[in-house]
Amino acid sequence: MTSSIQVLGASSAAGERVLTKDALEFVEKLEREFRSRREELLAARGLRQHLFDRGEMPRFLTETAKVRADASWRVASCPPDLQKRRVEITGPVERKMMINALNSG
Repeated sequence: MTSSIQVLGASSAAGERVLTKDALEFVEKLEREFRSRREELLAARGLRQHLFDRGEMPRFLTETAKVRADASWRVASCPPDLQKRRVEITGPVERKMMINALNSG
């Protein structure tokens, strides 16, 4: 079987080691088998992006509600020291600035 895939662009030794005849035939087989599904998913993705662009917010899937309600899927609470941050490093991270930030209380 000869691949009908065309590789565009400059070739290189590394590219030729990766894009072998067998690899290109494999990609071609995948494309033949999954093209319609791939195009269907890309169209759905475009529609979803259009809805987001109009301001619609993403929603969680109803079938995953059980996982979200399960308390064992929670992470530990944020430590108190991180809940009330009082220091912001707003400049370049230099030794003196880091010392001042750490000593600020």
